[in-house]
Amino acid sequence: MTCLVGLADWRLPVSGVEAVRLTASVGADGLQVDLGGPGRGEWIDAPGRIDALRAEAGEHGVRILALGGNHLNDIGLTSGSRMVRPLLQRLLDAAVALGVPLVFVPSFRRSAIDGPAALTRTAAVLGWAAAQAQERGLVLASENVLSGEQARVLADEVDSSAFRLVLDTFNPVAAGLRTDALVASLADLLADQVHLKDGPPDRGPSPLLGAGTGRLVETLTALREHRVPVHAFVLENDYRGADTARLAADLAWARRRAQHFTSTGAGA
Repeated sequence: MTCLVGLADWRLPVSGVEAVRLTASVGADGLQVDLGGPGRGEWIDAPGRIDALRAEAGEHGVRILALGGNHLNDIGLTSGSRMVRPLLQRLLDAAVALGVPLVFVPSFRRSAIDGPAALTRTAAVLGWAAAQAQERGLVLASENVLSGEQARVLADEVDSSAFRLVLDTFNPVAAGLRTDALVASLADLLADQVHLKDGPPDRGPSPLLGAGTGRLVETLTALREHRVPVHAFVLENDYRGADTARLAADLAWARRRAQHFTSTGAGA
């Protein structure tokens, strides 16, 4: 299995077709994109936008890897808002139109899972959404900073073969967890796309991959050892300042690790 290296459009200085062009110009294989929304940029399903993205990606040989619903952090996944289910349906329908296999729902800020009650409420919403995803032939994943034990409880309560967990290599570290230990305990539940960053993303420029405090190499080693079938490493350092040198350095670092990951036969 070939391990791709991709970018996340919400961490780039451009979006839409311009993000596809940037992805191609720096030599990345693919791009994760965001649904958009107030404060998040144009909705991805605005008239003509998905067709334009698919056409541009096809022209440049860029794979659209996944669709994220970051706007849910702003309204709260379990807020009870009448917006939540329609937004999740919109997210899933947009993923089908884009032709991506993976949709992920983050649980930060207003969607944070900050106790047992929030975990139960989150599982109920994600269980409904996972059933909707399965009907559409999609995988639905949660990105969160739960411990391994809590994350397994969440997956058990969602109880869907279409449900996975998105691994971020630094967010758990910021929450006091060891990401390599999460891999060891949750390998069978992890989505096949992994977010790479190696330091605090909101305190100035993030460290280059491999140079931060996230024990990133240990996490990648754990992914290989536990044979997690990773399809793509997605760079999630902040490149919105248009620092192409940092982006190029991180891309080269990730490419080397992806080649090694593929050569070891991890996940085969």
